Amino acid sequence: MVIGVLALQGDFEEHAIVLSRLGAEVREVRAAADLEGLTGLIIPGGESTTITRLLTAYGLLEPLRERIDDGLAVMGTCAGAIVLAQHAAGLDRPGIERMAIRVKRNAFGRQRDSFETDIDIAGIEGGPVHAVFIRAPVIEGVDPPARILASLPDGRVVAARQGNMIALAFHPELTADTRVHAYFLQVASASVAAAPAGLAHHV
Repeated sequence: MVIGVLALQGDFEEHAIVLSRLGAEVREVRAAADLEGLTGLIIPGGESTTITRLLTAYGLLEPLRERIDDGLAVMGTCAGAIVLAQHAAGLDRPGIERMAIRVKRNAFGRQRDSFETDIDIAGIEGGPVHAVFIRAPVIEGVDPPARILASLPDGRVVAARQGNMIALAFHPELTADTRVHAYFLQVASASVAAAPAGLAHHV
């Protein structure tokens, strides 16, 4: 299993460490050629406007859209969720725009307003997951076929899934709990098993 981590900007190294602990082979993705042979891809937290600009500058935007349309499993965390969303207010250029969610950037305030809390996530067993929110977005709308995976007690949505795509408003890579990444590896593995034969050259 080869999992890519978009390594243009943000905390990609932390994701790579967790994936390696789980036994996945990790590849840093900086060019379209790096997408070949991936089982899945993580788009990390960072600065969403910078990431979208670099996706275009490095020629990655359209290849990423094509691979996702072909079924590549993708998990976007914090800024990565913004980049995946079909609608994200405040971006000065298009993101990947493949997930039927509406995201508000910096919804909880500035850096000083960062917080941690425990949340239940659908599909993840073993009790609540400790979630770290840093200048976090919130998922303001989830449209079919996307569905909600987790919400805060006040009802604000902080995790969603659409097929092989997962969007998280928090940073699962910043805790010792590896269950979120393990869940993504399961999604990625299942997506490869279900891939049509004609896409075999991709995986």
